[in-house]
Amino acid sequence: MPIKRILVSWVGSTDLRLQDSPDESGPIQSVLQAEEFDELFLLHNYPQSEVKSLIEHIKSFYAGDVRARHIKLKDPTHFGDIYAAMDNVLQAIKAENKNNQITIQITSGTSSMTAVSILLGKAKYGTRFIQSSREQGVTEPDIPFEIAAEFLSKERSVSTDHISKLFSGDSPEVAAFSDIITQSPEMEMIKAKAAIIAKRDVPVLILGETGTGKELFAKAIHNSSKRKDKPMLVLNCGAIPSELIDTTLFGHVKGAFTGATTSKKGYFEQADGGTLFLDEFGELPLDSQVRLLRVLQQGTFSPVGSTEELKTDVRIIAATNKDLIEEIANNRFREDLFYRVAIGIIHLPPLSKRTGDLPHLAKALLNRINEEVKEDESYKDKKISVSAINFIKKQVWPGNVRELHSTLLRATLWQTDTELKESDIADALISSPRKKNDIMAKDVSQGVDIKGLMSVLAKHYIERALTHCHGNKTEAAELLGFKSYQTLSNWMDKYGVK
Repeated sequence: MPIKRILVSWVGSTDLRLQDSPDESGPIQSVLQAEEFDELFLLHNYPQSEVKSLIEHIKSFYAGDVRARHIKLKDPTHFGDIYAAMDNVLQAIKAENKNNQITIQITSGTSSMTAVSILLGKAKYGTRFIQSSREQGVTEPDIPFEIAAEFLSKERSVSTDHISKLFSGDSPEVAAFSDIITQSPEMEMIKAKAAIIAKRDVPVLILGETGTGKELFAKAIHNSSKRKDKPMLVLNCGAIPSELIDTTLFGHVKGAFTGATTSKKGYFEQADGGTLFLDEFGELPLDSQVRLLRVLQQGTFSPVGSTEELKTDVRIIAATNKDLIEEIANNRFREDLFYRVAIGIIHLPPLSKRTGDLPHLAKALLNRINEEVKEDESYKDKKISVSAINFIKKQVWPGNVRELHSTLLRATLWQTDTELKESDIADALISSPRKKNDIMAKDVSQGVDIKGLMSVLAKHYIERALTHCHGNKTEAAELLGFKSYQTLSNWMDKYGVK
Protein backbone atom coordinates (compact mmCIF):
# COMPACT_ATOMS: atom_id res chain seq x y z
CA MET A 1 0.00 0.00 0.00
CA PRO A 2 1.47 3.40 -0.98
CA ILE A 3 2.59 5.89 1.66
CA LYS A 4 0.16 8.80 1.98
CA ARG A 5 0.59 12.35 3.22
CA ILE A 6 -2.49 12.78 5.43
CA LEU A 7 -3.77 15.96 7.06
CA VAL A 8 -5.92 15.44 10.17
CA SER A 9 -7.97 18.31 11.55
CA TRP A 10 -10.93 19.13 13.72
CA VAL A 11 -13.50 21.41 12.07
CA GLY A 12 -13.69 24.76 13.80
CA SER A 13 -16.23 27.57 13.78
CA THR A 14 -13.84 29.77 11.78
CA ASP A 15 -13.66 27.15 9.01
CA LEU A 16 -17.46 27.12 8.75
CA ARG A 17 -17.84 30.88 9.00
CA LEU A 18 -15.27 31.73 6.30
CA GLN A 19 -16.02 28.94 3.81
CA ASP A 20 -17.82 31.32 1.44
CA SER A 21 -15.71 34.40 2.13
CA PRO A 22 -13.95 35.77 -0.99
CA ASP A 23 -11.45 37.76 1.11
CA GLU A 24 -10.39 35.41 3.89
CA SER A 25 -9.84 31.66 4.35
CA GLY A 26 -10.34 29.42 7.36
CA PRO A 27 -7.39 27.45 8.80
CA ILE A 28 -8.17 24.19 6.97
CA GLN A 29 -8.48 25.89 3.58
CA SER A 30 -5.30 27.92 4.17
CA VAL A 31 -3.28 24.81 5.01
CA LEU A 32 -4.60 22.83 2.02
CA GLN A 33 -3.73 25.69 -0.32
CA ALA A 34 -0.23 26.08 1.16
CA GLU A 35 0.84 22.40 1.15
CA GLU A 36 0.04 19.22 -0.75
CA PHE A 37 -1.67 16.30 0.97
CA ASP A 38 -3.01 13.04 -0.49
CA GLU A 39 -5.87 12.83 1.96
CA LEU A 40 -7.79 15.03 4.40
CA PHE A 41 -9.40 13.54 7.52
CA LEU A 42 -11.90 15.82 9.27
CA LEU A 43 -13.33 15.31 12.75
CA HIS A 44 -16.32 17.39 13.83
CA ASN A 45 -19.18 17.65 16.31
CA TYR A 46 -21.35 19.94 14.17
CA PRO A 47 -24.59 18.93 12.39
CA GLN A 48 -23.91 17.03 9.18
CA SER A 49 -25.70 19.71 7.16
CA GLU A 50 -23.23 22.40 8.27
CA VAL A 51 -20.15 20.31 7.54
CA LYS A 52 -21.49 19.05 4.20
CA SER A 53 -21.27 22.52 2.67
CA LEU A 54 -17.70 22.91 3.97
CA ILE A 55 -16.67 19.58 2.41
CA GLU A 56 -18.23 20.58 -0.91
CA HIS A 57 -16.33 23.88 -0.75
CA ILE A 58 -13.04 22.05 -0.03
CA LYS A 59 -13.58 19.67 -2.94
CA SER A 60 -13.95 22.66 -5.26
CA PHE A 61 -10.20 23.39 -4.95
CA TYR A 62 -8.66 20.28 -3.32
CA ALA A 63 -8.04 17.19 -5.47
CA GLY A 64 -7.27 14.69 -2.68
CA ASP A 65 -9.62 12.37 -0.84
CA VAL A 66 -11.75 13.86 1.93
CA ARG A 67 -12.97 11.73 4.84
CA ALA A 68 -15.13 13.12 7.62
CA ARG A 69 -16.21 11.61 10.91
CA HIS A 70 -18.95 13.00 13.14
CA ILE A 71 -17.98 12.76 16.81
CA LYS A 72 -20.66 12.99 19.52
CA LEU A 73 -19.11 14.98 22.35
CA LYS A 74 -20.60 15.71 25.78
CA ASP A 75 -19.24 19.18 25.13
CA PRO A 76 -16.42 20.50 22.89
CA THR A 77 -14.02 20.63 25.85
CA HIS A 78 -14.60 17.05 27.10
CA PHE A 79 -11.12 15.53 27.12
CA GLY A 80 -12.24 11.90 27.36
CA ASP A 81 -14.42 12.02 24.23
CA ILE A 82 -11.88 14.09 22.28
CA TYR A 83 -9.04 11.76 23.25
CA ALA A 84 -10.96 8.61 22.25
CA ALA A 85 -11.99 10.07 18.88
CA MET A 86 -8.54 11.38 17.98
CA ASP A 87 -6.81 8.18 19.07
CA ASN A 88 -9.18 6.01 16.99
CA VAL A 89 -8.57 8.09 13.86
CA LEU A 90 -4.79 8.16 14.19
CA GLN A 91 -4.71 4.45 15.00
CA ALA A 92 -6.80 3.65 11.90
CA ILE A 93 -4.51 5.73 9.67
CA LYS A 94 -1.43 3.93 10.98
CA ALA A 95 -3.19 0.56 10.60
CA GLU A 96 -3.64 1.24 6.87
CA ASN A 97 0.08 1.84 6.48
CA LYS A 98 2.41 2.37 9.43
CA ASN A 99 4.58 4.63 7.26
CA ASN A 100 1.78 7.09 6.45
CA GLN A 101 2.95 10.64 7.10
CA ILE A 102 0.45 12.31 9.43
CA THR A 103 0.21 16.06 9.90
CA ILE A 104 -2.21 17.45 12.50
CA GLN A 105 -3.68 20.93 11.94
CA ILE A 106 -3.97 22.43 15.45
CA THR A 107 -5.55 25.84 14.78
CA SER A 108 -9.16 24.69 14.29
CA GLY A 109 -11.43 23.54 17.11
CA THR A 110 -11.31 24.16 20.85
CA SER A 111 -8.22 24.47 23.00
CA SER A 112 -9.02 21.02 24.42
CA MET A 113 -8.82 19.55 20.93
CA THR A 114 -5.47 21.24 20.40
CA ALA A 115 -4.10 20.00 23.73
CA VAL A 116 -5.16 16.40 23.10
CA SER A 117 -3.82 16.52 19.52
CA ILE A 118 -0.40 17.64 20.76
CA LEU A 119 -0.38 15.06 23.55
CA LEU A 120 -1.25 12.15 21.24
CA GLY A 121 0.88 13.37 18.36
CA LYS A 122 3.93 13.77 20.59
CA ALA A 123 3.57 10.85 22.97
CA LYS A 124 2.18 8.08 20.76
CA TYR A 125 2.18 8.75 17.02
CA GLY A 126 5.16 11.04 16.33
CA THR A 127 3.14 13.30 14.04
CA ARG A 128 4.02 16.61 12.44
CA PHE A 129 1.98 19.71 13.36
CA ILE A 130 0.87 22.69 11.31
CA GLN A 131 -1.06 25.86 12.11
CA SER A 132 -2.52 28.90 10.37
CA SER A 133 -3.01 32.48 11.50
CA ARG A 134 -3.98 35.73 9.81
CA GLU A 135 -0.75 37.39 10.98
CA GLN A 136 1.84 34.69 10.12
CA GLY A 137 0.03 32.54 7.57
CA VAL A 138 0.65 28.78 7.48
CA THR A 139 3.57 27.70 9.70
CA GLU A 140 4.97 24.63 11.39
CA PRO A 141 4.86 25.43 15.14
CA ASP A 142 7.85 24.99 17.39
CA ILE A 143 6.61 22.82 20.26
CA PRO A 144 9.61 22.97 22.60
CA PHE A 145 9.30 19.69 24.47
CA GLU A 146 9.16 15.98 23.91
CA ILE A 147 6.58 14.28 26.12
CA ALA A 148 8.21 10.90 25.74
CA ALA A 149 11.49 12.27 27.08
CA GLU A 150 10.25 14.64 29.75
CA PHE A 151 7.20 12.94 31.18
CA LEU A 152 7.49 9.19 30.55
CA SER A 153 9.76 6.75 32.37
CA LYS A 154 12.72 5.32 30.45
CA GLU A 155 11.88 1.81 31.63
CA ARG A 156 8.18 1.97 30.87
CA SER A 157 5.63 4.31 29.41
CA VAL A 158 2.26 5.42 30.67
CA SER A 159 -0.35 3.38 28.78
CA THR A 160 -2.83 4.95 26.42
CA ASP A 161 -5.67 3.66 28.60
CA HIS A 162 -4.14 5.36 31.64
CA ILE A 163 -3.74 8.72 29.90
CA SER A 164 -7.30 8.48 28.57
CA LYS A 165 -8.62 7.66 32.04
CA LEU A 166 -6.83 10.68 33.52
CA PHE A 167 -8.37 12.98 30.93
CA SER A 168 -11.88 11.51 31.20
CA GLY A 169 -12.11 12.21 34.94
CA ASP A 170 -14.33 9.14 35.47
CA SER A 171 -15.50 8.39 38.98
CA PRO A 172 -13.92 5.36 40.72
CA GLU A 173 -16.09 2.24 40.77
CA VAL A 174 -15.63 1.94 44.55
CA ALA A 175 -16.70 5.56 45.13
CA ALA A 176 -18.02 6.31 48.62
CA PHE A 177 -19.34 9.47 50.21
CA SER A 178 -15.87 10.00 51.70
CA ASP A 179 -14.56 10.47 48.14
CA ILE A 180 -16.73 13.56 47.74
CA ILE A 181 -14.28 16.31 48.70
CA THR A 182 -15.83 19.30 50.43
CA GLN A 183 -15.61 21.67 53.37
CA SER A 184 -18.83 23.39 52.41
CA PRO A 185 -21.69 23.13 54.94
CA GLU A 186 -24.14 23.03 52.01
CA MET A 187 -22.38 20.05 50.42
CA GLU A 188 -22.06 18.25 53.74
CA MET A 189 -25.85 18.52 54.10
CA ILE A 190 -26.30 17.11 50.59
CA LYS A 191 -23.95 14.20 51.36
CA ALA A 192 -25.93 13.43 54.52
CA LYS A 193 -29.19 13.54 52.55
CA ALA A 194 -27.75 11.24 49.86
CA ALA A 195 -26.55 8.77 52.51
CA ILE A 196 -30.11 8.54 53.88
CA ILE A 197 -31.54 8.06 50.38
CA ALA A 198 -28.96 5.31 49.71
CA LYS A 199 -30.46 3.14 52.47
CA ARG A 200 -33.99 3.47 51.08
CA ASP A 201 -34.58 1.40 47.96
CA VAL A 202 -36.24 4.20 45.97
CA PRO A 203 -35.48 5.78 42.57
CA VAL A 204 -33.14 8.77 42.68
CA LEU A 205 -32.92 11.86 40.47
CA ILE A 206 -29.67 13.84 40.63
CA LEU A 207 -29.80 17.35 39.20
CA GLY A 208 -26.83 19.60 38.52
CA GLU A 209 -24.64 21.29 35.94
CA THR A 210 -22.01 19.47 33.92
CA GLY A 211 -19.06 18.44 36.05
CA THR A 212 -20.70 18.79 39.47
CA GLY A 213 -20.18 15.13 40.39
CA LYS A 214 -23.49 13.47 39.53
CA GLU A 215 -21.92 10.13 38.63
CA LEU A 216 -19.73 10.19 41.75
CA PHE A 217 -22.85 10.64 43.90
CA ALA A 218 -24.66 7.88 41.99
CA LYS A 219 -21.85 5.39 42.60
CA ALA A 220 -21.60 6.39 46.25
CA ILE A 221 -25.35 5.82 46.67
CA HIS A 222 -25.12 2.38 45.06
CA ASN A 223 -22.08 1.38 47.11
CA SER A 224 -23.88 2.40 50.31
CA SER A 225 -27.11 0.57 49.45
CA LYS A 226 -28.27 -2.99 50.04
CA ARG A 227 -27.59 -3.60 46.33
CA LYS A 228 -23.85 -2.91 46.64
CA ASP A 229 -22.93 -6.55 45.97
CA LYS A 230 -24.90 -6.51 42.71
CA PRO A 231 -23.84 -4.76 39.48
CA MET A 232 -24.19 -1.04 38.82
CA LEU A 233 -24.37 -0.29 35.11
CA VAL A 234 -23.88 3.19 33.67
CA LEU A 235 -25.74 4.24 30.52
CA ASN A 236 -25.35 7.61 28.79
CA CYS A 237 -28.82 8.22 27.36
CA GLY A 238 -27.56 11.01 25.12
CA ALA A 239 -25.04 8.75 23.38
CA ILE A 240 -27.49 6.06 22.17
CA PRO A 241 -28.76 6.36 18.57
CA SER A 242 -32.57 6.34 18.61
CA GLU A 243 -32.76 3.11 16.60
CA LEU A 244 -30.63 1.28 19.20
CA ILE A 245 -32.31 2.45 22.41
CA ASP A 246 -34.71 -0.49 22.71
CA THR A 247 -32.11 -3.18 22.13
CA THR A 248 -29.67 -1.38 24.46
CA LEU A 249 -32.17 -1.21 27.32
CA PHE A 250 -34.10 -4.42 26.80
CA GLY A 251 -31.86 -6.63 24.63
CA HIS A 252 -32.94 -8.67 21.60
CA VAL A 253 -33.32 -12.25 20.45
CA LYS A 254 -31.54 -13.87 17.53
CA GLY A 255 -33.10 -12.87 14.21
CA ALA A 256 -34.98 -9.88 15.66
CA PHE A 257 -33.54 -7.64 12.94
CA THR A 258 -30.94 -7.68 10.21
CA GLY A 259 -27.57 -8.33 11.80
CA ALA A 260 -28.95 -9.89 15.00
CA THR A 261 -27.01 -13.14 14.61
CA THR A 262 -27.12 -13.89 18.34
CA SER A 263 -29.34 -13.00 21.27
CA LYS A 264 -28.11 -10.18 23.51
CA LYS A 265 -29.07 -9.13 27.02
CA GLY A 266 -30.02 -5.49 27.57
CA TYR A 267 -29.10 -3.24 30.47
CA PHE A 268 -32.25 -4.08 32.47
CA GLU A 269 -31.48 -7.78 32.39
CA GLN A 270 -27.76 -7.32 33.07
CA ALA A 271 -28.42 -5.02 36.05
CA ASP A 272 -31.08 -7.26 37.62
CA GLY A 273 -30.83 -7.00 41.40
CA GLY A 274 -28.52 -4.00 41.13
CA THR A 275 -28.58 -0.39 39.97
CA LEU A 276 -28.94 1.24 36.56
CA PHE A 277 -27.50 4.75 36.35
CA LEU A 278 -29.12 6.69 33.50
CA ASP A 279 -26.86 9.65 32.80
CA GLU A 280 -28.14 12.53 30.63
CA PHE A 281 -31.63 11.28 31.47
CA GLY A 282 -33.26 14.33 29.90
CA GLU A 283 -31.99 13.32 26.45
CA LEU A 284 -34.25 10.26 26.15
CA PRO A 285 -36.72 10.56 23.23
CA LEU A 286 -40.41 10.63 24.15
CA ASP A 287 -41.22 7.21 22.67
CA SER A 288 -38.39 5.65 24.70
CA GLN A 289 -39.72 7.38 27.82
CA VAL A 290 -43.03 5.55 27.35
CA ARG A 291 -41.35 2.13 27.24
CA LEU A 292 -39.10 2.98 30.18
CA LEU A 293 -42.11 4.06 32.25
CA ARG A 294 -43.80 0.71 31.60
CA VAL A 295 -40.78 -1.19 32.93
CA LEU A 296 -40.63 0.96 36.06
CA GLN A 297 -44.36 0.54 36.71
CA GLN A 298 -44.67 -3.20 36.03
CA GLY A 299 -41.14 -4.51 36.55
CA THR A 300 -41.35 -6.47 33.30
CA PHE A 301 -40.08 -6.05 29.74
CA SER A 302 -39.78 -7.97 26.48
CA PRO A 303 -36.54 -8.16 24.48
CA VAL A 304 -36.79 -6.86 20.92
CA GLY A 305 -38.20 -9.62 18.69
CA SER A 306 -39.67 -11.62 21.59
CA THR A 307 -43.14 -11.87 23.10
CA GLU A 308 -41.80 -13.34 26.35
CA GLU A 309 -42.01 -11.02 29.34
CA LEU A 310 -39.01 -11.01 31.66
CA LYS A 311 -39.00 -9.73 35.22
CA THR A 312 -36.41 -7.27 36.45
CA ASP A 313 -35.58 -5.77 39.83
CA VAL A 314 -33.47 -2.69 39.15
CA ARG A 315 -32.99 0.51 41.11
CA ILE A 316 -32.93 3.56 38.85
CA ILE A 317 -30.61 6.48 39.53
CA ALA A 318 -31.05 9.16 36.88
CA ALA A 319 -29.03 12.33 36.35
CA THR A 320 -29.46 15.37 34.15
CA ASN A 321 -28.29 18.96 33.75
CA LYS A 322 -31.62 19.90 32.18
CA ASP A 323 -34.54 21.59 33.91
CA LEU A 324 -37.04 18.73 33.60
CA ILE A 325 -39.94 20.87 34.80
CA GLU A 326 -39.30 23.20 31.86
CA GLU A 327 -38.91 20.18 29.55
CA ILE A 328 -42.32 18.92 30.73
CA ALA A 329 -43.89 22.33 30.11
CA ASN A 330 -42.52 22.27 26.55
CA ASN A 331 -43.77 18.69 25.97
CA ARG A 332 -40.24 17.30 25.67
CA PHE A 333 -40.42 15.11 28.77
CA ARG A 334 -43.20 12.97 30.22
CA GLU A 335 -44.63 14.20 33.50
CA ASP A 336 -45.57 10.68 34.65
CA LEU A 337 -42.01 9.42 34.12
CA PHE A 338 -40.61 12.40 36.01
CA TYR A 339 -42.75 11.71 39.08
CA ARG A 340 -41.95 7.99 38.89
CA VAL A 341 -38.19 8.69 39.09
CA ALA A 342 -38.12 11.90 41.17
CA ILE A 343 -38.54 10.27 44.58
CA GLY A 344 -35.14 10.88 46.13
CA ILE A 345 -34.09 14.20 44.60
CA ILE A 346 -30.57 15.58 45.01
CA HIS A 347 -29.63 19.05 43.74
CA LEU A 348 -25.85 19.45 43.28
CA PRO A 349 -24.73 23.09 43.37
CA PRO A 350 -22.20 24.52 40.89
CA LEU A 351 -18.66 24.93 42.17
CA SER A 352 -19.15 28.70 42.37
CA LYS A 353 -21.81 28.14 45.07
CA ARG A 354 -19.75 25.73 47.19
CA THR A 355 -18.60 28.06 49.95
CA GLY A 356 -14.86 27.79 50.61
CA ASP A 357 -14.42 24.57 48.62
CA LEU A 358 -12.14 25.77 45.81
CA PRO A 359 -8.79 25.86 47.69
CA HIS A 360 -9.45 22.58 49.51
CA LEU A 361 -10.71 20.88 46.36
CA ALA A 362 -7.80 22.09 44.19
CA LYS A 363 -5.25 20.70 46.66
CA ALA A 364 -7.10 17.40 47.00
CA LEU A 365 -7.43 16.97 43.22
CA LEU A 366 -3.74 17.73 42.74
CA ASN A 367 -2.84 15.13 45.38
CA ARG A 368 -5.04 12.64 43.51
CA ILE A 369 -3.28 13.44 40.22
CA ASN A 370 0.10 12.95 41.92
CA GLU A 371 -1.09 9.57 43.17
CA GLU A 372 -2.46 8.51 39.79
CA VAL A 373 0.87 9.02 38.00
CA LYS A 374 3.14 7.72 40.78
CA GLU A 375 4.30 4.84 38.54
CA ASP A 376 5.94 7.34 36.21
CA GLU A 377 9.43 7.59 37.69
CA SER A 378 10.25 10.82 35.82
CA TYR A 379 7.26 12.65 37.29
CA LYS A 380 7.81 14.96 40.26
CA ASP A 381 4.94 15.40 42.72
CA LYS A 382 3.40 18.85 42.38
CA LYS A 383 2.31 21.34 45.01
CA ILE A 384 0.21 24.41 44.39
CA SER A 385 1.36 27.91 45.32
CA VAL A 386 -0.64 30.49 47.23
CA SER A 387 -0.79 32.73 44.15
CA ALA A 388 -2.18 29.82 42.11
CA ILE A 389 -4.86 29.15 44.74
CA ASN A 390 -5.85 32.83 44.74
CA PHE A 391 -6.06 32.77 40.95
CA ILE A 392 -8.25 29.65 41.03
CA LYS A 393 -10.60 31.33 43.52
CA LYS A 394 -11.21 34.20 41.08
CA GLN A 395 -12.28 31.96 38.17
CA VAL A 396 -15.88 31.07 37.29
CA TRP A 397 -15.36 27.34 36.46
CA PRO A 398 -18.45 26.73 34.28
CA GLY A 399 -17.27 23.12 33.86
CA ASN A 400 -17.19 22.81 37.66
CA VAL A 401 -15.10 20.06 39.31
CA ARG A 402 -14.39 18.34 35.99
CA GLU A 403 -12.99 21.54 34.50
CA LEU A 404 -10.86 22.22 37.60
CA HIS A 405 -9.46 18.68 37.51
CA SER A 406 -8.64 18.90 33.79
CA THR A 407 -6.97 22.30 34.23
CA LEU A 408 -4.76 21.01 37.04
CA LEU A 409 -3.90 17.91 35.01
CA ARG A 410 -2.86 20.03 32.01
CA ALA A 411 -0.76 22.23 34.27
CA THR A 412 1.12 19.18 35.63
CA LEU A 413 1.81 17.96 32.08
CA TRP A 414 3.62 21.12 31.04
CA GLN A 415 5.31 22.05 34.34
CA THR A 416 8.50 20.09 35.13
CA ASP A 417 9.07 21.93 38.43
CA THR A 418 7.45 20.82 41.70
CA GLU A 419 5.28 23.91 42.24
CA LEU A 420 2.35 25.09 40.15
CA LYS A 421 2.31 28.88 39.95
CA GLU A 422 -0.44 31.28 38.91
CA SER A 423 0.97 31.44 35.38
CA ASP A 424 0.81 27.63 35.07
CA ILE A 425 -2.90 27.59 35.92
CA ALA A 426 -3.59 30.56 33.63
CA ASP A 427 -1.82 28.84 30.71
CA ALA A 428 -3.77 25.62 31.35
CA LEU A 429 -7.20 27.29 31.35
CA ILE A 430 -9.48 26.67 28.39
CA SER A 431 -10.70 29.96 26.92
CA SER A 432 -13.88 28.76 25.28
CA PRO A 433 -16.30 31.07 23.45
CA ARG A 434 -18.89 30.20 26.07
CA LYS A 435 -16.75 31.73 28.81
CA LYS A 436 -15.92 34.83 26.83
CA ASN A 437 -19.53 35.49 25.92
CA ASP A 438 -21.10 34.65 29.28
CA ILE A 439 -22.71 37.93 30.27
CA MET A 440 -23.13 36.61 33.81
CA ALA A 441 -19.38 36.13 34.21
CA LYS A 442 -17.97 39.57 33.42
CA ASP A 443 -15.20 40.93 35.64
CA VAL A 444 -16.78 43.92 37.38
CA SER A 445 -13.35 45.13 38.51
CA GLN A 446 -12.52 45.80 34.85
CA GLY A 447 -15.70 47.78 34.23
CA VAL A 448 -19.00 46.52 32.79
CA ASP A 449 -21.05 48.06 29.96
CA ILE A 450 -24.42 47.14 31.43
CA LYS A 451 -26.39 48.94 28.69
CA GLY A 452 -24.48 47.04 26.06
CA LEU A 453 -25.11 43.75 27.83
CA MET A 454 -28.84 44.50 28.05
CA SER A 455 -28.85 45.23 24.33
CA VAL A 456 -27.15 41.90 23.55
CA LEU A 457 -29.61 40.02 25.76
CA ALA A 458 -32.68 41.76 24.31
CA LYS A 459 -31.64 41.27 20.67
CA HIS A 460 -30.80 37.61 21.31
CA TYR A 461 -34.19 36.65 22.74
CA ILE A 462 -36.29 38.87 20.49
CA GLU A 463 -34.70 37.33 17.41
CA ARG A 464 -35.14 33.81 18.80
CA ALA A 465 -38.80 34.45 19.63
CA LEU A 466 -39.52 35.88 16.17
CA THR A 467 -37.81 32.93 14.51
CA HIS A 468 -39.78 30.48 16.66
CA CYS A 469 -43.06 32.24 15.78
CA HIS A 470 -42.17 32.59 12.08
CA GLY A 471 -42.23 36.39 12.34
CA ASN A 472 -45.62 36.63 14.08
CA LYS A 473 -45.14 39.59 16.44
CA THR A 474 -48.26 38.89 18.49
CA GLU A 475 -47.14 35.36 19.34
CA ALA A 476 -43.53 36.46 19.90
CA ALA A 477 -44.67 39.25 22.24
CA GLU A 478 -46.62 36.72 24.29
CA LEU A 479 -43.57 34.43 24.56
CA LEU A 480 -41.44 37.35 25.76
CA GLY A 481 -43.97 38.53 28.34
CA PHE A 482 -44.98 41.73 26.55
CA LYS A 483 -48.59 42.92 26.84
CA SER A 484 -48.91 43.66 23.12
CA TYR A 485 -47.07 43.37 19.83
CA GLN A 486 -46.69 47.16 19.86
CA THR A 487 -44.44 46.92 22.95
CA LEU A 488 -42.38 44.33 21.11
CA SER A 489 -42.14 46.65 18.09
CA ASN A 490 -40.88 49.45 20.35
CA TRP A 491 -38.18 47.17 21.76
CA MET A 492 -37.22 46.07 18.24
CA ASP A 493 -36.76 49.71 17.23
CA LYS A 494 -34.80 50.47 20.40
CA TYR A 495 -32.36 47.61 19.99
CA GLY A 496 -32.11 47.58 16.20
CA VAL A 497 -33.84 44.26 15.53
CA LYS A 498 -34.98 44.01 11.89
